[in-house]
Amino acid sequence: MLRGSYEHCGALARTLGTLDRHGPGKLAWVDPYGDTLFNEQEAEFARQEIDALTLRCTDEHQMAALHDLATLLEECAATPGSYLWFIGD
Repeated sequence: MLRGSYEHCGALARTLGTLDRHGPGKLAWVDPYGDTLFNEQEAEFARQEIDALTLRCTDEHQMAALHDLATLLEECAATPGSYLWFIGD
């Protein structure tokens, strides 16, 4: 494991919970109760969703969670053979 992020769980779940689970994006696939794994290609695709998702933020905690997520997605996308693992509840 190269890096972990644990401080934004609730805020990230609230933000991602606003997404349509049947929509075209990757971030809607993140399961708050189960585990979700993105490879570097999926991370690159999901990274492109961050800007639009910031418009749905209602507080600074959600913005901080998205900023941290964007960093993780960028690092994963830039590292061949890497994965970003979301660990659910």
